Amino acid sequence: MELTPASLARIVSWLATGLGVGLWAWSWMRETNPIQKQRFLDCGIVLVFASTLVRLMVQEREMTPIDWALALLSPLFIAAALWRLGRTACPTDLER
Repeated sequence: MELTPASLARIVSWLATGLGVGLWAWSWMRETNPIQKQRFLDCGIVLVFASTLVRLMVQEREMTPIDWALALLSPLFIAAALWRLGRTACPTDLER
């Protein structure tokens, strides 16, 4: 198998998906602090949906209606998760 940029992107996107699912699992099973739980979930959402977008971009087949739905909804989920991550960030010395 020759390593092309598209195949490298596909491999890295699957690794990011695994990491995102791992963050989801960690937040559901291990984390007890509600803010930390939400932050782990949001980081997992960003990783999973961003890697889904990467796989949609490098796929070699025509896009199905499910692919189009993911392409339209993924940026919304990513934006919402990044907004929540910004809202739950630790305050800096300037904000205290």
